[in-house]
Amino acid sequence: MKKKLLIVFITLCLTVAAISGTIISAYADSTETGLNINAKSALLMDYDTGTVVFSKNEREHMPIASMVKIMTLLLVMEEIDQGRLSVEETVCASENAASMGGSQAFLDAHSDYAVNELIKSIVVGSANDSCVALAEHICGNVDSFVVKMNEKAKALGMEDTYFVNCTGLPAAGQYCCAHDVALMTRELISHERFFDYSKIWMFDFAHPSGRTTQLSNTNKLIRAYEGCEGGKTGFTNEAKYCLSATAKRGNTRLISVVCGAESSKVRNAQNAALFNYGFANYETKQLVAGGIPLQDDIKVSGGKEDFIKAVPAEDRFVFVKKGESVSAESVVHVGEVCAPVKKGDEIGVLKVTGGDGAVLCEVPLISDREVKKSTYLDIVDDFIAMW
Repeated sequence: MKKKLLIVFITLCLTVAAISGTIISAYADSTETGLNINAKSALLMDYDTGTVVFSKNEREHMPIASMVKIMTLLLVMEEIDQGRLSVEETVCASENAASMGGSQAFLDAHSDYAVNELIKSIVVGSANDSCVALAEHICGNVDSFVVKMNEKAKALGMEDTYFVNCTGLPAAGQYCCAHDVALMTRELISHERFFDYSKIWMFDFAHPSGRTTQLSNTNKLIRAYEGCEGGKTGFTNEAKYCLSATAKRGNTRLISVVCGAESSKVRNAQNAALFNYGFANYETKQLVAGGIPLQDDIKVSGGKEDFIKAVPAEDRFVFVKKGESVSAESVVHVGEVCAPVKKGDEIGVLKVTGGDGAVLCEVPLISDREVKKSTYLDIVDDFIAMW
């Protein structure tokens, strides 16, 4: 691609506060929001932009009980996405896995279970034994899996987290915070597969021996709160009652985290209060529509076709306080495009700037089609057609 650029200006008038890909903190306390969260710590975050709109003791180190399983599930989802794990393959439950206490699916040692059912038992029933079985299957042992958990935490910018196990069962030296719980929840729910499990209310977990274990969703907000589509609960005597949940209304998806509530009833009420505040005071608008071709044609040199369309590779959103407004301008930068071009090849960038000229986001532009290189006969035919 040569340096020659095609520049197209598109002016938009939008309510702009933050753009996806940049985590912007907009912390508000109870005096500003009217929220009085009855828990040790809490946080409310916009999913698309990572904007934090409320927090309480969000960096305080504390046990988070089974919310540790958010990271366990995230690593499992990544293994599936990368083709190293299939939901259809089976896992042989070890004696170590079957010996786990607390919430469990009551796995039979030395029995085979489908990955899909193990994931379901973790998301719905918070099964400790299923976590250990998958950790051992993926890494050979739990300790190696925990190393991966901490590596992923570091990559996500979770600076106030250290994992010791994959279940959240009480363990010396293990800690997290509400802010970091929100970060790993945001990453987990970026995997759409998670929602295939998180909306299940109840199911019978079948064992190879023929018996079943009935598991019900520990996150009661999926039925009690409009728009709640999933999350992960936690409880130990030390951590108290915890919940990281996500809810969506219209284009706005929020993540609420509550740690250290005195009861499940209080925990659920505090998460609902956070959601209520977020949906009442903020909204999400789409700034860039991924997959929708831009209007102007892009010239292709030396191809069987003369033009292609530039397509934004992904959606981008703005998360705004209701009533606020600022203009935004989009500029298309495309270099000279020469055949051959494959559908999906990156050909430029869409840059969005705010009224002050600051760059809000940049989105890759890709080709909407394949254009093969002209052959000698194509050139001759074009030449003849000109006569």
